[in-house]
Amino acid sequence: MKGGMGQLMKQAQAMQENLRKAQSELATLEVEGQAGGGLVKVTMTCRNDVRKVRLDESLLKEDREVVEDLVAAAMNDAVRKAEQMSQERLAGLTAGFNIPGLNLPF
Repeated sequence: MKGGMGQLMKQAQAMQENLRKAQSELATLEVEGQAGGGLVKVTMTCRNDVRKVRLDESLLKEDREVVEDLVAAAMNDAVRKAEQMSQERLAGLTAGFNIPGLNLPF
């Protein structure tokens, strides 16, 4: 039993280190959200830090509300993409680490 617990602790430590590395990597990975057929583009990291917002020149002639709605839609698209990429990257970390009743990742 003691050997099994030691092995389990080693696995947990390795998983924790891999998780730290993955989180660091996700902080630099960027995704792009779009709206209005690409008229608005938002680039953000997988930690939801916005790096860039690009507006097509034609939008500058539009109503303020239209532009605001498109920016919000592009941000939401980027957030969804960042969440999906994060889940995909973190899913592999828990492979082979099976604790009954514990469903990882999160």
